[in-house]
Amino acid sequence: MTRPPSHGADPSVLRRLNSAATLRVLRAGGEFTLSGLAERVGVSRPTAEGVLGELAARGLVAEVAPRHGAGLGRPARRYRFRAEAGHVLGFEIDAHRVRLLVADLAGDVAGGHRADLPPDAPPAERIAAVRAAVKTCLAAARVARRSLRAVAAGTPGVVDPSGTVASCTVVPGWAGVPLGRELARSFACPVLVENDANLAALAERWRGAARDADDVVCVHAGLHTGVGVLIGGRLHRGSGAAGEIGMLPELGLRDTAAALAAEPVGRVAARMARGVAAMALALDPETIVVGGPLVRPGGPLVAELAAHVGPLCLRPVRVEASPLGDESVSLGAVRLALDRVDEDLFSLDPAR
Repeated sequence: MTRPPSHGADPSVLRRLNSAATLRVLRAGGEFTLSGLAERVGVSRPTAEGVLGELAARGLVAEVAPRHGAGLGRPARRYRFRAEAGHVLGFEIDAHRVRLLVADLAGDVAGGHRADLPPDAPPAERIAAVRAAVKTCLAAARVARRSLRAVAAGTPGVVDPSGTVASCTVVPGWAGVPLGRELARSFACPVLVENDANLAALAERWRGAARDADDVVCVHAGLHTGVGVLIGGRLHRGSGAAGEIGMLPELGLRDTAAALAAEPVGRVAARMARGVAAMALALDPETIVVGGPLVRPGGPLVAELAAHVGPLCLRPVRVEASPLGDESVSLGAVRLALDRVDEDLFSLDPAR
């Protein structure tokens, strides 16, 4: 609730506070009358009307067409958040492919694209292929590049705060590539780069198997198996390499894809269970979500892993298969990009 200004309060700060509060209500979804919105935000009707005018001028709010036939008299004016005012792009780059999703500001997917990548392609060739895939994706979705408010990319390996891949054993030549800087050359909006398992964890918390859980271990099973961690509903990055327990061969999370091609699933799951249980014992999560390219709907890997993890833990822990299929990383990238957009939308800094 917005409180009445105290003596000497800066009117510009109060306007920004009211604007952010109004936008949050509208952003959450639904349509509001002027009076209903003023009541929800806790401001006067004239103040709400002024804020709506400012937000409409920024292209973020639209008046909804009146509903005729709903009763006598003139229908009340209603307002909504314009999710179509911008878009975000999220994608995953791994050794074999790039998978892209473009969404509006409400997170509704407007289109997607997948392109295969040569596994031995050098970094420059791989990035060029990604740029071509971005162009194809935006064209197919009929989204102009200038409409993008933020872009996020997921990749295997440890990613430092600057967007450089600090280390990577999956994609040839990828370690040391300043991926954030390279991708930023193609966009006029903020570009973020994050570890793929971390993004998969964000996706599970947003629209996957972890929507009702705050403390989550997300196992992303691919060429190697990575782990993303949510603590208190927030992604835990540590200093940038949290969850990279697959680096220890003793924990059974390396060369996962090769092992599943050569050994029975139960034996591979028993080996993987050491690393997964180590994370569970350290963090005591509510849920362990297992996803990634190696998890197939109805496949045995998740059930086998659950059977082997359970006896290694001190208390029962829920182990669930991800419902997101091969979109988990790119969907998590969409969520990360939307979070970056929200920083601008709700900022009290007049320069943003």
